[in-house]
Amino acid sequence: MSDYKHKIGITQGDTNGVGWEVIIKALSHPSVVELFTPVIYGAKHIAEFYTRGLKDVEPLHFNICNSAAEARRGKINLVECGAKDTRIEAGRATEESAKQALDALEKASSDLVAGDLAAVVTAPINKESMQKVGFGFTGHTEYFASKAEGEPMMIMCSELMRVALQTVHIPVDKVAESLSAEGITSSLVALRQVLKQDFGIVEPRIAVLSLNPHAGDGGVIGTEENEIIRPAVQEASKQGVLAFGPFAADGLFFGEEYKKFDAILAMYHDQGLTPFKALSPDGVNYTAGLSVVRTSPDHGTAFDIAGKDLADAQSMRNAIYEALDIVRRRNDYKFWSRNPLEHFEREKGRDVSMKDLQAAEEN
Repeated sequence: MSDYKHKIGITQGDTNGVGWEVIIKALSHPSVVELFTPVIYGAKHIAEFYTRGLKDVEPLHFNICNSAAEARRGKINLVECGAKDTRIEAGRATEESAKQALDALEKASSDLVAGDLAAVVTAPINKESMQKVGFGFTGHTEYFASKAEGEPMMIMCSELMRVALQTVHIPVDKVAESLSAEGITSSLVALRQVLKQDFGIVEPRIAVLSLNPHAGDGGVIGTEENEIIRPAVQEASKQGVLAFGPFAADGLFFGEEYKKFDAILAMYHDQGLTPFKALSPDGVNYTAGLSVVRTSPDHGTAFDIAGKDLADAQSMRNAIYEALDIVRRRNDYKFWSRNPLEHFEREKGRDVSMKDLQAAEEN
């Protein structure tokens, strides 16, 4: 499949946030349809409302379709979602705007799982209002984990760094009890595979952050480093992972030490996302480890600037192109890591038996 044929789904997110503004800006250049086929899940009247408030941006011309299967190449496609009379109250979290977001998300994920989309890029939602309309998940990461095969891993990525999270959307006072040596080892093994398969890194180097200040100071400020994290790093190393640490977070990010590594595994949400967003304000949130590809911009609904033409579309733009790049790399990895004998025999039009393989080895 050529890049031109890739259909990338884009959900509108909370319709009272900046979702539509960054989508319109990100897709405003005519050449985007030469790179991939956009399939937006949202409401046309809401798109038109936000377009009127944007300066120097031409309106998007939509090809209306019922699903991604009907999307046309060379067009910006729109799958209509939600009620056509939904009120638009830019800057406010409402149940109506959450229902619009949920409907778009459900239609996009259905097309993604069905194989009619190469990937999905999600605009921001408001988690509190989403709970009021029956969403039932703490975020997009958990939602897509329920729809696809695999174990999800939240990775923030940019040209500068990649930060993965051991724990995601849980209270800080639950982090320590949620850590285990087995869990961290499993994450490191999975992260190595993600970096090879989805980012094209031949043999990645991974830094592991400590939980406590100063990496526990030898047990003076906490024992998790000695009892959980360091044994996990050692076990992962035995399994072929180039894992190092645990490092104190402040020390690793100071003086650009993080640049020595291909990825960083943080123990909790803000430990990883705070330095990432400070250093990579236009980064991308990637839900790794699943059979499907989903990315998003690394910002929220930004209700305070919604409808004011102040939203920067660069993170959304990066999320779209990162999704496309990951799809490419996965296809490349699948091709280059295939069984060459199996491929050779399949090309000859017959199956390979164990007897054939044994005979080949003996000869």
